[in-house]
Amino acid sequence: IARLRNTQPGVQLISPPPHHDIYSIEDLAQLIHDLKEVNPRARITVKLVAESGVGTVAAGVAKASADNILISGHDGGTGASPLSSTKHAGSPWELGLAEAQQTLLINNLRERVTLRTDGGIRNGRDVVIAAILGAEQFNFGTTAMIAMGCVYVRKCHLNTCPVGVATTDPKFRAKFKGTPEMVINYFNGVAQEAREWMAKVGVRTLDELIGRPEYLTQREIPGHPKANTLDLSAVLKDVVPDLSAQTGRPADQIARIRTHERNDGLTKPALDLRIIADLVKHLTGSDQPAGIPEYGADSTPAAILDALKLLPDRPPVRLEYDVVNTDRNIGTRLSGRIAELHGDRKLPEGTIHIVCHGTAGQSFGTFLVAGVKLEIFGEANDYVGKGMTAGEIVIRVTEDASFEAAANAICGNTCLYGATGGRLFANGRAGERFAVRNSGALAVVEGVGDHGCEYMTNGTVVILGKTGKNFGAGMSGGAAFVYDVDGKFFSRVNSEMVVALPVTRPQDLAEVKSLIEQHVAATGSAQGKKLLSAWEETSRKLVRVIAKERAALEAAEEEHESASTPVGAK
Repeated sequence: IARLRNTQPGVQLISPPPHHDIYSIEDLAQLIHDLKEVNPRARITVKLVAESGVGTVAAGVAKASADNILISGHDGGTGASPLSSTKHAGSPWELGLAEAQQTLLINNLRERVTLRTDGGIRNGRDVVIAAILGAEQFNFGTTAMIAMGCVYVRKCHLNTCPVGVATTDPKFRAKFKGTPEMVINYFNGVAQEAREWMAKVGVRTLDELIGRPEYLTQREIPGHPKANTLDLSAVLKDVVPDLSAQTGRPADQIARIRTHERNDGLTKPALDLRIIADLVKHLTGSDQPAGIPEYGADSTPAAILDALKLLPDRPPVRLEYDVVNTDRNIGTRLSGRIAELHGDRKLPEGTIHIVCHGTAGQSFGTFLVAGVKLEIFGEANDYVGKGMTAGEIVIRVTEDASFEAAANAICGNTCLYGATGGRLFANGRAGERFAVRNSGALAVVEGVGDHGCEYMTNGTVVILGKTGKNFGAGMSGGAAFVYDVDGKFFSRVNSEMVVALPVTRPQDLAEVKSLIEQHVAATGSAQGKKLLSAWEETSRKLVRVIAKERAALEAAEEEHESASTPVGAK
């Protein structure tokens, strides 16, 4: 598990409550674009908690080019979640689903997306009601687990599940008695009950039910006057007649379900497609166009895939481009196709070298893979190296720059977010939330904003200048080396999970010096050269930030080694 999560065995991980790369619908649109570029066949689902106002959010998600929207109700939930979340987070899926369906219809967006729902769906009646309120797909979690043998003791995260459902411990796994047939029988029962309810309503297919609230009415509960004061008219409202009257469109021509194959509203990245075309031309020696990559099942023409298969057998390729800030996702689609054909870590280093001049748009080098080096003379926007697994990114100032690189930002916010490998050298400062959830990448920058190395679990980060506040919050692995230029770094560290220590171990000093030398070689950094030229003074100002658990383990190892050393040897 630790290997798959790119962390250290025995270290407790934190699931960050927010997604730190998403603070607006525009950020979400960029993330969806990132995912569709690295895998053009992907259909992207966005999960929204059912609550008041979820319809407005769903409309924004549809405009952000999501393919599926999941409205998740307050019931259900993983047994690993806190009881407060299980009991008090969200509203019933019926309320959220009805609001989302109505808002999408009013904004002429319903035909673009598939609506799903979950959160306590148990039987065929629930499926039919969800369909009537607008759902096309239905997620089952807890009930399917119970059908397989789960007894709901809420120990999913402790590795001690008494019936062996959620554990890797052989002792508990031996107690698992579930079979696939149990789950099959359960879903057969759900389907049969749904068919019976559909027969009672008088329809043959689910498509005849979806988004048709006229099939639902509010019933009166005998002897319960308080419950009968509840007004569900807003939930059961059919907005199509009013919409038809306002727009002049016949009601039967207003789609209540998805009719579009895909929801790819964002424009394709012209430069990344040009890079692929130039690379294919270089590999094949042919000037004939190999086709234009699209989105969907057959997204990449066969001629392009055949050409990219030749990469390991061809000499290194160097391509050069002028870029502007509308050139997003440089290297992303190329990385996806390389990973598809050769794996994300198998292409030899230096196979492809792409040099850019200017200002790169968002997501420069997102999901970068082995064998690809991106170098830019200029600057880059947010999300540099997000999700990269290997490869190298170099950001350096132009040769005629007259300003001090170490005092100026050269890349934006949320760089190296969720990276699992690779190297980043930035000849300047990075923005906020640098290396959040870094779990294996190596980076050298000359300063960062607030919340640096948050939730980091692995990898190494060297910072040759000032940091912002809240450094290392939630950091459970890896190491950060900071040059404490003003002696105030300790006041900026979030010490809840990490400790900041002077760098005294010879192996740490050697590692930092080697990384700074690599940084200077890659970027020509004046700050790096200055620190290396006065290494004795520099080493006294270096601070090492590591998780408290790791510091305690290292202290115990040193104590053990000291106790094991013969007195004469001491």
